[in-house]
Amino acid sequence: MRCLIPMVAAMTLAACSPSSAPANPQELAPGTACALDGMLLLDYPGPKAQIHYADGTVEFFCDTVEMFSIALRPEQKRALRAVYTQDMGKEDWRQPRANWIDARTAFYVAGSKLRGSMGPTFAAFSRREDAEAFIKQHGGRVLRFDEVTPEMADLRGGAAHDERM
Repeated sequence: MRCLIPMVAAMTLAACSPSSAPANPQELAPGTACALDGMLLLDYPGPKAQIHYADGTVEFFCDTVEMFSIALRPEQKRALRAVYTQDMGKEDWRQPRANWIDARTAFYVAGSKLRGSMGPTFAAFSRREDAEAFIKQHGGRVLRFDEVTPEMADLRGGAAHDERM
């Protein structure tokens, strides 16, 4: 019995380690900044994103293109535990605040006329019906996470699209 107690304690600690704990989305705070460029997320329109790494680190992105540029890099060596974006079927495009969804199961609209913080972006939706309704109003086409390529998540010239810089 004495041998069993340390083993159970070790298993409990392992279950609570950053790499195995559930990765729930974090809400945005006034000072939440983008991991790539330091922009404050709450100051810009369009869907935001966050990546939770296996080591417990969380990075925020002011645009879904930035999230894809990191998540789809072939040289990405950090294990991804979770990736979240905002459901634009439930959020105000101009000031999205919450409604985080699993980015890997979302429906994305590429090529719409609406712009995110860095220009053209991928609007994210939890329901295909919401994505299709968005397309009727703003244009674009529906893609799944695994249909987005690294070439589509090109960050070159993003600052040229930023109307606030």
